[in-house]
Amino acid sequence: MPWTIEHFAKGTLATNGHLRIQVRGLVFTDDPEVPPENRGKNDETTFRGLVSCVTEVSDTEVGMSNVMTEGFPATPEGNSTIDAFITLPNPCVAPIVFIMAGSEDKWFAVTGFESEE
Repeated sequence: MPWTIEHFAKGTLATNGHLRIQVRGLVFTDDPEVPPENRGKNDETTFRGLVSCVTEVSDTEVGMSNVMTEGFPATPEGNSTIDAFITLPNPCVAPIVFIMAGSEDKWFAVTGFESEE
């Protein structure tokens, strides 16, 4: 089912691996494909943060490395604060931060933008 961020999701990632994300209002959309009783609500008890980096796989290859936090409490209103230290790969180039479900490997929100082309 589709999700939306009704208020905001903002965060920081420091070079020492300190990841902090404040999420306010990450809930199911008010959409016909969402059952009426779930609209505007979050059914996950926890959210997790995931950082994906481009890094060296070998002396001649680059690849992706993903590091995920433990789950942090999330309210039915879709509010959560993720505050964790993670071990980033070295190097960690072009990090992308995801907000993940606590119960399954599905992401709700990500840094970046979607091109309309």
